[in-house]
Amino acid sequence: MDLHDLKEKLRGLDIVGSLTFLAKEFNDKIVFSTSFGWEDQALTHIIFSNNIPIKVFTLETGRLFPETYYVWNRTLEIYNKPIHAFYPDKNLLEEMVSTKGPSSFYESVENRKECCYIRKIEPLKRALAGNACWITGIRAEQSANRQGMDNIEWDEGNQIIKFHPIFDWTLADVKAYIKENHIVYNTLHDKGFPSIGCAPCTRAVREGEDFRAGRWWWEDQSKKECGLHAAQS
Repeated sequence: MDLHDLKEKLRGLDIVGSLTFLAKEFNDKIVFSTSFGWEDQALTHIIFSNNIPIKVFTLETGRLFPETYYVWNRTLEIYNKPIHAFYPDKNLLEEMVSTKGPSSFYESVENRKECCYIRKIEPLKRALAGNACWITGIRAEQSANRQGMDNIEWDEGNQIIKFHPIFDWTLADVKAYIKENHIVYNTLHDKGFPSIGCAPCTRAVREGEDFRAGRWWWEDQSKKECGLHAAQS
């Protein structure tokens, strides 16, 4: 089934209906990636509470906040379903840290992208390998780059269909859903962290700043993506 046909099949379906349809269409070749933020916790709740057969995974970079690990543990306890962890390649990580130190990402954009590649991009490729559909928590309003995306698209770099079930949700929508369903969430969100990644690379956002201003704040605003969700044609 091509992308156009999928769009037509999904037209008019709610989120549970869409995810259930895709899970059946792609059988055991559909995955959801979570980083335990607001959006991902909402989708994890939808997938787990409705027993939709979609494999949930996360990228364990080794540099996450303690609050993130807490949410991870609580989510496992609440739903009693697995969240598959993908770690950086041991040899690549050891080589980078041995030659450049543990904080080389502060020194240049090139070094930061290398760190992102080793801790996130390469593990992601392993997580997606052999799958046909990738579910994400991306929302259009999160950044200018993401506003140019569609709720379902072809990811050329990873050779996979991507579906963003809450693409049109506002942040207010996400918060309301979290509250209404009593979903555990990362308390850093209450402290000015709209986007939460690795601890050394994430700070709180000041009033009036862009949504992703707290990610890699020492870099130019135009470089705010790590490559996990680069725009695809």
